[in-house]
Amino acid sequence: MTSIAKEEQGYRIMGMSIPIFLCVTLVTLAASFMGVLPKGMIGAIPIMMVIGAIFNEIGNKTPIIKDYLGGGPIVIIFGSAILVTYGLLPEKTGEIVISFMKAEGFLSFYIAALITGSILGMDRKLLIKASVRYLPAIIGGVMVSLGLVGMVGGMIGYGAKKAILYIGVPIMGGGMGAGAVPLSKIFGEALAVDPKEMLSVMIPALALGNAISIVAAGILDKIGKVKKGLTGNGTLLKNDGEEVKHEEITDKIDYKNLGIGLLLATTFFVWGNILAKFIPIHSYALMIISVAIIKGIGIVPRKYEVGAFQWFRFIMVNLTPALLVGIGIAYTDIQSVIDSFTIQYILLVTVTVVGSIIGSGVVGSIFGFYPIESAITAGLCMANMGGTGDVAVLSASKRMKLMPFAQISSRIGGAFMLILATALLKIFT
Repeated sequence: MTSIAKEEQGYRIMGMSIPIFLCVTLVTLAASFMGVLPKGMIGAIPIMMVIGAIFNEIGNKTPIIKDYLGGGPIVIIFGSAILVTYGLLPEKTGEIVISFMKAEGFLSFYIAALITGSILGMDRKLLIKASVRYLPAIIGGVMVSLGLVGMVGGMIGYGAKKAILYIGVPIMGGGMGAGAVPLSKIFGEALAVDPKEMLSVMIPALALGNAISIVAAGILDKIGKVKKGLTGNGTLLKNDGEEVKHEEITDKIDYKNLGIGLLLATTFFVWGNILAKFIPIHSYALMIISVAIIKGIGIVPRKYEVGAFQWFRFIMVNLTPALLVGIGIAYTDIQSVIDSFTIQYILLVTVTVVGSIIGSGVVGSIFGFYPIESAITAGLCMANMGGTGDVAVLSASKRMKLMPFAQISSRIGGAFMLILATALLKIFT
């Protein structure tokens, strides 16, 4: 009884006592440095969870970082990237994590759970009312962002056209795979330049814009705590005098429900890929639209909505720090961020991100959204690096349940940016 009582007391990390957590950490790190960490999820999950938990504690306990820079999430991402970039973690371990994130699809697995569970767990009336107003908030953020960066670029001698095309558009383009890569091809063909060369110009803007977006998300969360009228504390849509409630599912956890949620999330992801074979839209966007339609017409029995929501919560609570480690190792290029650190470049990237906040916040407020939530989802989730950036931004701002709207920004908003980029090239060239 005495040992049990001691175990239930004291400081805890991931719900574990310090001695137990240290034992788990030592075993995992020993396997990593001895080169015997298993490949695949069985090796990736423990090393990512341990590193994520440690950096999360550091970030959430460090003054200034915890108050203004997003706390744990930003430390996890950049701390993990530094570990691999500077050889503080074995190369083989980095390869295991990268493979797990990309080849084995952990990022997609995570986002599928969040999209399905968060949409099916929403109030149906709230979802319908919010969705029809969301695109104007995205467009507002894009227009103000590109307008500001063009104006400032012209004023400081960088060039308005160059600032818009090479900095503004890539940052607001929906990430790497759905944004920068197709953008580099569009730019390359229009400007008669090798797409690889264009991509090398865009990547630093994306990396730095993503970093600033994460920091800005933490700052917006802090502002919301001071200016409470600007935020819905994770709720996007204002009531506008109507009784519109977000139903938080509080049913008792059921193991079968978790299994149902797992199956639904992965099936919706597969369905998105099937639709993408016939419809020229990103599979994530098609998945979001499918889940939203099914939720909107109300054909899913509550039991299945509960299962999807509980699975989403399980994944979010337990695996978010681990995922952020993967983002840091597999998707964050520290050297690209460092190389782009000139005052002129930083100013233009910052102006782009700030423009996205102002435009989406103001337009979103006009259309009935809380300014901070609108700025985070319709603004910062356009300015970050797609799905990976969405997780980081929402985690830093402590608004992870807004993932469906963040994904609309990254996917549908990203598709809008490809069309806009084509139009801008015709104007400027």
